[in-house]
This record gives sequence, structure tokens and C-alpha cells, in this order.
Amino acid sequence: QVQLVESGGGLVQAGGSLRLSCAASGSDFSINAMGWYRQTPGKQREFVAAITTSGITNYADSVQGRFTISRDNAKNTVYLQMNSLKPEDTALYYCNANYDRRWMKGFTSWGQGTQVTVSS
Repeated sequence: QVQLVESGGGLVQAGGSLRLSCAASGSDFSINAMGWYRQTPGKQREFVAAITTSGITNYADSVQGRFTISRDNAKNTVYLQMNSLKPEDTALYYCNANYDRRWMKGFTSWGQGTQVTVSS
């Protein structure tokens, strides 16, 4: 019942920046946390960053200090500011949300992904 739409992906040179956005929509839901994962061919989907509605953040070691996650609870939107991008950051980035619906707790939803490509 929660749909996630990502945007902001694209092609950027190494050292450049990109800002991803993910908007959640639907009805009768309450977001607990939102985050970002990424996946490349032949690899498992890996955690990138997450943030709770209270503002507590968590980052993967590989992006610590370069990426910043933020949110606008009123808009049910999460952002990922990606600075000092490296070719290793190239991946399909997925937005994730953990939410409650009516009396039911602990649902998970995924976006369709947005491609980030970093050239050397």
C-alpha cells in the first residue's frame, strides 16, 4: 500500500555529486524508517544509508563521510546527497521504506530503482 518513486540518478564524472530523492505515497500508513540500498550485477543488494522519522541515521562504511541521508517527514520523502563519487559507487540504487499500516506493523516496500553511473 506504499509506493516508492526514486529520482535523481544519472551519469556523473568521478569526484562529482548527485542527489537522489524518494517519495512515498499511499494511504493509511505511517513511516518508521526509510533508506537506500544499491545493487550491481553479480552482487548482493547492499545497504547504503537509512534514517528514522526521528532523524537517527546509519551509513555503510563505504559511503561514510561522502553521502548524507536526510528526510522531510511532512512530504514522506528521503534524500541521499552523494558527494565525491567514485566509479565503485556505480549501481542501481533502491529506496526502501519500513512502515505500519492500520493496525498492522512492520511492512516493507521497495522502489523500482534509479541508475547511478560514475565514469572515470
